[in-house]
Amino acid sequence: MQTDNAYAMRLMDRPEFASKPQPLTFSPDTLVTTAAQAMNERNFGSVVVVDPDNRVLGVATERDILRKVVARNADAASLTLEEIMTRDPRVARETDEVIDWLRIMSNERFRRLPVVDEHERIKAVFTQGDFVSYTWPDLIYQAKELAKASVGRNYPIWLIGGGIMLYSILMVIVVSAM
Repeated sequence: MQTDNAYAMRLMDRPEFASKPQPLTFSPDTLVTTAAQAMNERNFGSVVVVDPDNRVLGVATERDILRKVVARNADAASLTLEEIMTRDPRVARETDEVIDWLRIMSNERFRRLPVVDEHERIKAVFTQGDFVSYTWPDLIYQAKELAKASVGRNYPIWLIGGGIMLYSILMVIVVSAM
């Protein structure tokens, strides 16, 4: 994916890409209980289901376990990840642009994005939280610019209000000095 955005950044260029822990991966025949225990131990919200070459086949999340196992009163000790995973999830290449995937994840309403290398092998999992850290400085900048524009557009009102406030303060000082 390419974008014309002058501020574009590839997924692999984000600071969290290098510092992210290795994704939690399992084969499709792994029992749900095994995956859930590993997710709990590592405080991960998902596992990536991979083939023997570490290529993404699916993703199993806490929500999958809740909806497809717990809510159905199914036996997690007899179900495999293949039976509950989201098959063929959207997968990004590490050279893809951050802003493109931010838009796609938002529009398509998914929270986890497996990121693969040029050989389609899993490298990382980006979450919506990772993208928030990318957009937060931009949002603060936009808010600041909107505030400036609002003050500038309403300058006469601010001037009158400031003048009244200054006059009121001066009157309180003068009256209390008498």
